This record gives sequence, structure tokens and C-alpha cells, in this order.
Amino acid sequence: MMKIEIDGKTIGDGYPCYTVAEVGSNFDGSLERAKKLIDLAKTCGADAVKFQSFKADKIVSKKGFENLKAGFQTNWKKPVYEVYEDAEFNRNWTKELLNYSKNKGITFFSAPYDKKAVDDLVDAGVSVFKIGSGDITWLEIIEYIAKQGKPIILGTGASTMTEIQNAVDVIHSTGNEQLVILQCVTNYPASFEQANIRAIELLRSKFNTLVGYSDHTPGYIVPMGTVALGGCMVEKHFTDDKNRLGPDHPFAMDGDDFKLMVDNIRTLEKALGKPEKELYPEESDSVILQRRCVRAKNKITADSIITKSVLEFLRPAPKGSFSPGQLDKIIGRKVKVDIEKGKALLPEHF
Repeated sequence: MMKIEIDGKTIGDGYPCYTVAEVGSNFDGSLERAKKLIDLAKTCGADAVKFQSFKADKIVSKKGFENLKAGFQTNWKKPVYEVYEDAEFNRNWTKELLNYSKNKGITFFSAPYDKKAVDDLVDAGVSVFKIGSGDITWLEIIEYIAKQGKPIILGTGASTMTEIQNAVDVIHSTGNEQLVILQCVTNYPASFEQANIRAIELLRSKFNTLVGYSDHTPGYIVPMGTVALGGCMVEKHFTDDKNRLGPDHPFAMDGDDFKLMVDNIRTLEKALGKPEKELYPEESDSVILQRRCVRAKNKITADSIITKSVLEFLRPAPKGSFSPGQLDKIIGRKVKVDIEKGKALLPEHF
């Protein structure tokens, strides 16, 4: 069984799905809002809260985006560089928020987008790293993160299998085998038509590792499908108010959404069970009520020889009665007592 541990919580086959509330930029530059979202995530049943540790000048080119705004960015009111500036996570908060989360009983982690961010997170005591989909081809930073020896969550949005293979190879080359690969579609929001949840089956078999989904579609259909197909982790963007200004609020889950998702995942996990078929305790009465047994079509007198013509097969089937499939144990035998019409035939009748 594949498994890893994050802050003492086991993630993997046979364990509850690990749910991540992706706060991203939704703290809106406020330390107090960040804490508020951590509190809310814990209340909603999240196992972890995730932030993003980047500096605008270390992740995007101001010049490169001067006259470029495509895809989901066309909805942004400000220039791309300014949006990233506004969304920066204050790294001086890292240790405080990590300890705050720990005291609340929820894991704090972040996706680092430069080596200094990695170092800051290590110094703060982070227990797991996320590598965002956009950095899957930056093998240098992937290697640097992997060498820290902590579990890695690898996003694979807009990635080819070759690019994923290269990243996995680099991670494994450091001796780090603690990996969860997340299927992802990098669009905000993403469509159901292209969600392709079944890709997690390919990722699992190809890389022999744990898998999950970083989901940008509305609602929790994709997370439920992920759990049903054996995914062990689900990540969803998270806010307390979808109407707030900012690039991530509109497509994020709010507290009610996230709690509903977690509750439904936990119910689904109970329903999934295990790959066995058995008679379940709650079915014990149904065996009597819905099964047919062999009954006397008319009165059968003592010393009669049983033939099929004197029998019928009707519900219910009391314990000890003969099923229709046990005729070979009855036909041709002599009964020693009278059997009233409609009575079930029992071993003591012979």
C-alpha cells in the first residue's frame, strides 16, 4: 500500500481523502484575514490550508506582460504584474501562520516559487511542499525542493506526460519518494468537459505513486469522482466570500461549499467499502423476506413421497427452509409428518 505522512496524518490507499483549502491570494493582503480563513477551513473539515509564496518580480516579467493578457487573465481589471504584486504573500507571516494553524489542528503549507521561498518555508518548519503546475518544467527548483526531504505535491495542469516524467525523475533522483501527483486543468474556472478525472488512473499506474486532483471546476463533482477512482487528495480554492474583489474569489469554494464537499466525501468513503462481496448485517432480514423457499402447494400427508408437482416456491424463506436450488435434497424422499398447505418444508419433516 502506498502512503505518506503529513504532520502525523497518513495519506494513501485505505485512508481518508486529504482535503486542501487553497487560500491562494484570497487573504487579500491581510494577516487577520489569513487567520480567519484558516479558522474557517478548519471548521469546514479541511486537513490543510495552502498559500503561495512568490514575489511578483521573481515569478512574472513586467515587460513580458506589458501588452499581454490572455485566457482567464482577460477578466483581470489591473495589469498582470500588478495583480501578482497585490497577491504577494508576506513571508514574514510564514512562521506565525504555521504555528497558528498548528494550534488550530490544521496543516499549513505553501507553494514556493523561488529558492528563497523554499528556504523560508524550511526555516519555518513546513512539513510538505506544493509545486505549482506552472513550474513543472523548472527542474532546478523541483530538485531544490525535493532535496529538502519532505513530501511533495506536484501539480500537473497544462502538462504533457513527458514533462511530468521529467519532474518525477528529478524528484526521485534526490532519493525523495514521498510524492502525490495531482491531475489539474489550468483554467479558472475549468470545464467539466475537459476535467478528465480518469487521468489519475493513468498517472497512478505510470508513476506508481499516490494521486489526487487540484480542481478548478464548480462544485464538488470532480472531487467526488476523484475519490471514487482512488484519489487520496483533493485541493480546491477557498474563500469566505465569492463576491470579494480579487482574481481567485469568484471561482473558489466558500465555507458552506467546502464543508458540503468534505461531508459528501466522507459519506462516499463509507459507501465505497472494500473490494469484497459479502452478506452485510443490515441485509439479514432481507434474506428471509425476499428469498423464496420450497412450500407445500397443497396438504402433504405423512409417508408421502415428494414430487415437484406438490411443491411451489414462494417468499418468505425462514431459516432452515429449503431453497429452490435444493430440490435434489427433497424430491423422492418420504415425509414423516403431515405438512399443511403453504408451509415451508424443513429438514425435520423428513
